[in-house]
Amino acid sequence: MPSELVTLNIDAQDPLALATFWAGVLNRPEPQDSPGGVVMLPGGDGELALCFLPTDVPKTQPNQMHFDLASTSWDDQQATVDRALGLGASHLDVGQLPEEQHVVLADPEGNEFCVVEPTNRFLADTARIGALSCDGSEAVGHFWSEALGWPLVWDQDEETAIQSPRGGTKISWGGPPFREKTGKNRWHLDLAPLAGTEQQDEVERLESLGARRADIGQGDVPWVVMADVDGNEFCVLAPA
Repeated sequence: MPSELVTLNIDAQDPLALATFWAGVLNRPEPQDSPGGVVMLPGGDGELALCFLPTDVPKTQPNQMHFDLASTSWDDQQATVDRALGLGASHLDVGQLPEEQHVVLADPEGNEFCVVEPTNRFLADTARIGALSCDGSEAVGHFWSEALGWPLVWDQDEETAIQSPRGGTKISWGGPPFREKTGKNRWHLDLAPLAGTEQQDEVERLESLGARRADIGQGDVPWVVMADVDGNEFCVLAPA
């Protein structure tokens, strides 16, 4: 049976500050500090749950994933941009063209994200995080469709996207050209086997789809670290 997507994990040098920034941008309740420095922003209603994990490693290169934030109107897009800038975001030049209508920003730790124009039909009827946009191949899109049991909602010109049957945030992969992956990704997904499925059985199923176990120095932990068919790390938790 498919895994359940539990959280998107984000490495942060100051997890509470970064979680507070994203709570403000996404209009979620203000987070609280917790033992070990891990800070959660719960999801719901199709929204991704976010988990901010402490790291002392600074960000030095573009992420493999970024948020595309949806807008309901031009005023809503501008309000989101203004709110993000007021909370500590900054404008970012990634080579976008002057005629493009999305706004590219970086959060206070340099994580890229886009505030997308309301006329973008791909993000219609999604969540505030309209898409988790990833650098990746057509094959990895098919892998994640099978891993999560989410149908493909786009599969054309080596670009793919999936979405839960319940709606909400899409996950998309842009196809070639690819950035070279160096080192551990700062953003990764946590999956959990559905009730009645053993962790080891789910790991073996994911391996049969093309994933592999990965060693990032995790040591003896109750979760299993894996890499998808493009080499992106993810974790398989114990069953809920």
